[in-house]
Amino acid sequence: MTPRIPQVPDDQLMPKEVVATIQKRRGGTLLNLDRMLLNSPAYAVGWNSFLGAVRTGLSLDASLRELAICVVAVLNRADYELVQHAPEFLAVGGTQAQLDAINDVEAALANIALFSDVERAVLDFTRQMTCNVQVSNVCFDRLKQVLPDAQQQVELAGVIAAYNMVSRFLEALQVAPE
Repeated sequence: MTPRIPQVPDDQLMPKEVVATIQKRRGGTLLNLDRMLLNSPAYAVGWNSFLGAVRTGLSLDASLRELAICVVAVLNRADYELVQHAPEFLAVGGTQAQLDAINDVEAALANIALFSDVERAVLDFTRQMTCNVQVSNVCFDRLKQVLPDAQQQVELAGVIAAYNMVSRFLEALQVAPE
């Protein structure tokens, strides 16, 4: 895939303080996503701050966060997002079998052998938010039963919304995986 907007070489990315802040959050590196964002430094600053908080500042269990992100990536056919987050999902306790299963989200929703009640509720909530935007009362009531903390419900909705934004940005501009 060829990006729709040419990437600026790393040594020409500006402003340097913005580049340095993003590199710091990324552990010293830049992703192709960052290089694309840096075409608009103001947008890159906001994105870095917001997604940094989503990734590291929430009380939501990291495995549920990464499961939701991977499901968003699958549903939106956002390969870049899945390539970045599948290893994160595995690192926080997800399994390869679960990653394979979410390629068919509908089937995964019924898979009680691979997914717990809370994971299946997250799958359904993610599917409905991503595909329908609106979430049924039945779906949300099921989520509340297995994830009763309102803060975590808000955070899950925010993660799903944020990574729908990410996948749409990546796909619209055809950002290529590293």
